Amino acid sequence: MSEPLWLTREERSTWLALTGLITKLPGALDAQLTRDAGLSFYEYMVLAMLAESDDGVLRMSALAELTNGSLSRLSHVVQRLERQELVRRETCADDRRATNAILTDAGRSRVESAAPGHVRHARTLVVDAVSAEDLATFGRVGEAILDRVADQRRN
Repeated sequence: MSEPLWLTREERSTWLALTGLITKLPGALDAQLTRDAGLSFYEYMVLAMLAESDDGVLRMSALAELTNGSLSRLSHVVQRLERQELVRRETCADDRRATNAILTDAGRSRVESAAPGHVRHARTLVVDAVSAEDLATFGRVGEAILDRVADQRRN
């Protein structure tokens, strides 16, 4: 085995900033949503993606992809949301092997009431912290990294 290509000082600094971000940001988002809406960040994302769909219905596999979660994690979260009557599941009419997640009226109401506070918090922590150009670059960088992660999962 060859010696690893060690990080330069600048690469290490960037890497530490990224690891700090992925470690601390989810907790900050969870704390605000839990305090203000009784939802975790991932629960909020599930409800938000359903609310943004045409009819409040998405296949579980599509919802997992939109929320950057595994089907297993999504299934557990949807089960919790079902107990709160925010979401329900049904077999997909087009493909009996697939399951749809369906946003209930209570779920829509919950995510709509949570959205303003979440957007304010996300804007404070992320959007307003950097220039518009840096934010666009960050979006492209994030997508490139997520593509690599998805490729690793497939292999």
